[in-house]
Amino acid sequence: MVVLWALALALAAGLAAANPPNIVLIFADDLGYGDLGSYGHPSSTTPYLDQLAKGGLRFTDFYVPVSLCTPSRAALLTGRLPVRMGLYPGVLEPGSRGGLPLEEVTLAEVLAARGYLTGMAGKWHLGVGPEGAFLPPHQGFHRFLGIPYSHDQGPCQNTTCFPPTTPCDGICDQGRVPVPLLANLSVEAQPPWLPGLEAHYVAFARHLMADAQRQGRPFFLYYASHHTHYPQFSGQNFARRSGRGPFGDSLMELDAAVGALITALGDLGLLGETLVIFTADNGPETMRMSHGGCSGLLRCGKGTTFEGGVREPAVAFWPGHITPGVTHELASSLDLLPTLAALAGAPLPTVTLDGVDLSPLLLGTGKSPRQTLFFYPAYPDEIRGVFAVRSGKYKAHFFTQGSAHSDTTADPACHAASPLTAHEPPLLFDLSQDPGENYNLLGCAAQVTPEALQAVKQLELLKAQFDAAMTFSPSQMARGEDPALQVCCRPGCSPWPSCCHCPEPQP
Repeated sequence: MVVLWALALALAAGLAAANPPNIVLIFADDLGYGDLGSYGHPSSTTPYLDQLAKGGLRFTDFYVPVSLCTPSRAALLTGRLPVRMGLYPGVLEPGSRGGLPLEEVTLAEVLAARGYLTGMAGKWHLGVGPEGAFLPPHQGFHRFLGIPYSHDQGPCQNTTCFPPTTPCDGICDQGRVPVPLLANLSVEAQPPWLPGLEAHYVAFARHLMADAQRQGRPFFLYYASHHTHYPQFSGQNFARRSGRGPFGDSLMELDAAVGALITALGDLGLLGETLVIFTADNGPETMRMSHGGCSGLLRCGKGTTFEGGVREPAVAFWPGHITPGVTHELASSLDLLPTLAALAGAPLPTVTLDGVDLSPLLLGTGKSPRQTLFFYPAYPDEIRGVFAVRSGKYKAHFFTQGSAHSDTTADPACHAASPLTAHEPPLLFDLSQDPGENYNLLGCAAQVTPEALQAVKQLELLKAQFDAAMTFSPSQMARGEDPALQVCCRPGCSPWPSCCHCPEPQP
């Protein structure tokens, strides 16, 4: 199967697209920089993703601005830092009153205005709101099939994660409604049968592609898989097959889903007309140990501003347009909206964008215009501003703080017990030589070079200018929660919330 798939990619490389490209944006969950075979993992079973990387442009220095689900997804879809739209601190809950403000312009809205058929499958996590006001159908997506937040934000102790009867690990969040699967604004199942969920999403994607082709219009598919977030799950074909435990089985199913999407494009003759981008929302949740991911040689993981939290695997694949290879240019998930808008010939929103157009880099006509990256913590504030700044090969940490998400690593700086610490002077690392952030260039005064002093002065200036210009919008999370906003398939039922139970039939 993998060999045939590779041949299809080779044939598609000779094709060209005269019209705006179809776009498939695949967003993994809690996937570490070191989790894929193409990024060095010795035992991950990811042949389709590895083939995608081989046939596309693989990024070594691709980042997200915040290493947490909600803010990272907001940045991806708007090209704006989450503090600009109030998506801080932490993440949205099932009963949150807030969400992605409707005045924000999403990538789906940009492309829909250009004539694209837009669809989303998977994890939303940008709010539900009254009558589903913040859900994808109100944010530019013509079609939606997915779960409105993380699949652990509801009880899972009686839920099957691996067929035939292996239960999910842990108990997840208690006192909430079972996790719902929505089709647009309607409850499809509550809870869904997790082992069959990825297959549902792939079928949804196939229908979207075929319908767009029949209608003679381009499509945008945002495929936000739940893999590899805890608790991991998979279908029968992957359970206990990866050799890397539940995490590996989940990753193996994600990899197969990517292969199925590429196969669907090939079956429709659309490979040469479709740009596929793969990346992830944040680094691995190492507190889960073997049930979490791997940062590779990078420091820490989810919830931190160290490299393991914010640097992600990323691949751009477009046969006949993107030359296969590896790039060390700086790039961010913030850059996808302006990049895809440029490729689609769509006008940009008339708001402040934090992303830049990477299309010259993708098409081989120029370099990335991005020179600087700013990183906020999961719980930011205007007084401290950004915690870390990268410019060129240098990165400075002005503040650091551990996270429970990054517990259990050998490095105590990653752990929740590591308090918020101001660094004066900042920690300074040369990421071209020390991507693991092990050797602070300002740690020993006798060995500080003039180049390091110049670099830290520049980074301090960048931070000061950026913080001074940034205005935080009022926090959406501070609007609090209303349990009545939780999605229920049986409104008004009792005893609540357990009565919200309309499970999907098991095969």
